[in-house]
Amino acid sequence: MRARSVLPRVAALLLLTTFILAPNVFAPVFEPLTINNAPAIYNQGSLLSLTLAHLATVFGATFASTVVAVLLGILVTRPSGLEFLPLSRSLVNIGQTFPPIAVLAIAVPLVGFGAKPTLIALFLYGLLPIFENTLTGLTQVSPLTLDAAKGMGMGPLRRLFEVELPLAMPVILAGIRLSVVINLGTATIGSTVAAKGLGEVIIAGLQSNNTAFILQGGAVVALLAILIHDALVTAERVAVRKLGGSVSSA
Repeated sequence: MRARSVLPRVAALLLLTTFILAPNVFAPVFEPLTINNAPAIYNQGSLLSLTLAHLATVFGATFASTVVAVLLGILVTRPSGLEFLPLSRSLVNIGQTFPPIAVLAIAVPLVGFGAKPTLIALFLYGLLPIFENTLTGLTQVSPLTLDAAKGMGMGPLRRLFEVELPLAMPVILAGIRLSVVINLGTATIGSTVAAKGLGEVIIAGLQSNNTAFILQGGAVVALLAILIHDALVTAERVAVRKLGGSVSSA
């Protein structure tokens, strides 16, 4: 059963890698989707460089979201920080309240065109799931476990890093996974403000009425989302096995 579940992922990875490195091999597949002798394969840039730029933007934004959201989650679960919970929730909800395209419109006049406004939009958009999962993971740690840690002489910081965060890690990883997968698709809008990424392929297809380009950009993003989702689920399962729990399906 395990071999059957791994095989499609390996096939998807091989397909994605081959298409990114040698896209012209797939020209016969996309030619029926073109009109007026338009190119069947995106030819206005390197798919490899666009994919790497897309991933760099997504993971850069997710890293920043993770640091801020986890720190906020820790703060509001400490006795001294409980009063900041409503404010923290309001802050992390900003990214979900305003559509990313609206954030781009506000950010461009402030930081200019390119990757920066896209990073800002994705950073804000990714805060909520990581913050809420951090909050859930930390508040679900058993009081008995914390009491036992206190009885062993552990101080607050040691309990946090050696007990609470390890026990909450599977839930936090589920929030990070959700943030990454959402941002992989959302990052395509960054090309509207001159950010490098796979959105360039989709926009080029829309501008030239080339369905082949649109499908190529969308297919690469979809395969990346599937493969990265599976990789993060595997990381969650490893963490859960160490703790003897069950993986989150969020």
